[in-house]
Amino acid sequence: EVNLVASGGDSVQAGESLRLSCTASGFTFEGADMGWYRQAPGNKCELVAMVNKDGSITYGRPGRGRFTISQHNAKNTVFLQMNELKPEDTAVYYCATDVPNGGRIVEDCWLLGPKLFNYWGQGTQVTVSS
Repeated sequence: EVNLVASGGDSVQAGESLRLSCTASGFTFEGADMGWYRQAPGNKCELVAMVNKDGSITYGRPGRGRFTISQHNAKNTVFLQMNELKPEDTAVYYCATDVPNGGRIVEDCWLLGPKLFNYWGQGTQVTVSS
């Protein structure tokens, strides 16, 4: 059974760092497209960063400069290191992938692209206060 478990969200002060983790199971992790998205209340979903199946990395606007995505294949985990956090980074952060017969999506996010991820984790809350 496919599963993505996101963790690492917390309430922090501006300027601090967090590392989010997304641990995958039930599918072949190595070589899968893996993405991090975020959605703040009342805001559109945004791509933060993704690791493409060929190993290349794509950063969305929020992820450029302060965030780093990486993956550890032996642990089936993709990380999102977030530095110099700002109040505007406050959001629920989701990890996502594309698997056969996925069927678990975040309605506001899954059509955003650049990949049509069809399996989404439960999200982890990041709150940054000034």
